[in-house]
Amino acid sequence: MSIHRRLLQRLASERGDVPGWVLITLMTAAIVIALWAVASDQLIQIFNNAMAPFLQQDIG
Repeated sequence: MSIHRRLLQRLASERGDVPGWVLITLMTAAIVIALWAVASDQLIQIFNNAMAPFLQQDIG
């Protein structure tokens, strides 16, 4: 059997774990939403503090 044919058969047999990836994606989204709901003001303040040095304009 040629290498090309074996590779194609192997790729065709790999189905993956779609339900597992869907679950991981949904759980990650839920964690982000929960964190945002609890700490949105603090997250916005952290972002604003981090960006402040780059957004200040020297009017001079």
